[in-house]
Amino acid sequence: MIKSFLLSAAIFFGYTAGAQNYYVYVTAESEDEVALIKFDGAKATVEETIAVGIWPAEIEGPHGINVSPDGKYWYLSLAHGNPYGTLYKFSTATNQVVDTVRLGLFPASLQVSKATGLLYCVNFDLHGDMVPSTVSVVDPEEMIEIDRIETGVMPHGSRISFDGMYHYSVGMMSGELFEISTTKLKVTRKLNLDGKEEEPAMASMGGMDHSSMDHSKMDHSQMGHSMMASGGEKMYHSAVKPTWAIPHPTERKVYVAGNGSDEILEVDLDKWAITNRFKTGKAPYNVDVSPDGRWMVATYKGSAETGVWDLKKAKETARIKNTRKVSHGVSISSDSKYAFVSVEGIGGEPGTMDVIDIKKGTKVASVDMGKQAGGIIFWKME
Repeated sequence: MIKSFLLSAAIFFGYTAGAQNYYVYVTAESEDEVALIKFDGAKATVEETIAVGIWPAEIEGPHGINVSPDGKYWYLSLAHGNPYGTLYKFSTATNQVVDTVRLGLFPASLQVSKATGLLYCVNFDLHGDMVPSTVSVVDPEEMIEIDRIETGVMPHGSRISFDGMYHYSVGMMSGELFEISTTKLKVTRKLNLDGKEEEPAMASMGGMDHSSMDHSKMDHSQMGHSMMASGGEKMYHSAVKPTWAIPHPTERKVYVAGNGSDEILEVDLDKWAITNRFKTGKAPYNVDVSPDGRWMVATYKGSAETGVWDLKKAKETARIKNTRKVSHGVSISSDSKYAFVSVEGIGGEPGTMDVIDIKKGTKVASVDMGKQAGGIIFWKME
């Protein structure tokens, strides 16, 4: 009896000692909130809800979010400015604002380079004319914008190479992948993902009023391939409509979400060419690759699903139905075990964060939060 009790106690305390807590930040774009969520391996809970923005009478739209390489700060882009958006710097110790800086039109995804210490944030320019936009370069210590680098039309999902030397982003409407040197602060290469040799000149959207567009209800997969400008000339719009770019952590590859073509494109950085195409669910939106390089996880915004891919086999191993409709962001834990997925919801529904066991290909937990869950970033394990 005593031996049985001691054995049970040893098993219990051994399990407790080995238990891990995972912490994730998730934006609620239609609530002007950020949720700090804990996942203990079995259950996900909202530990803190952080109010963001300064205009109580309007929704400012927290969109992109990321944590500094040293884990001391998290950065947030408030996309809906008047007319410009703002980058916020928060302390992870207190979740209080440290500083802010004004950026371009509709700043979106962002990341700090561990090589340069600078922050790079794409200006999506949702409400502006259909012309090339920029990537803002910010000194996060002083919170000063030091440069803007012109890229493509509606630059969106962006991430930095593991060594911190190159920034990759996509022009959603011009259909291009851009490589920026984080040290030279200039575009070093661009790749047309539609396979065209040369882009036609981009024209203004003329009479279209982007300010009336509701980003929360946009279906990027339904945006037209071509439109007519005010002068009657035909403008080129990408069929691929890339919405995200993520470098592989150990191999010289970048994976791009083809939101309009229902595929993920594998780009070989040495050949600077598309070397594989993974057919996916409807309208893939965000993509992450596990730190161990084995797994790729993608949200399928149009079919409310998340796909898990084994990169060694180049095969989708699971497709998981998300808790609500409009799957959005994904971020993988540092131990490569779990994918954390933000799901916007529709109408008055709350947003949701789903937790997926990557190897098993199953949803293991979910938790509701503020409306229109969007930008998401894994913070730490403890």
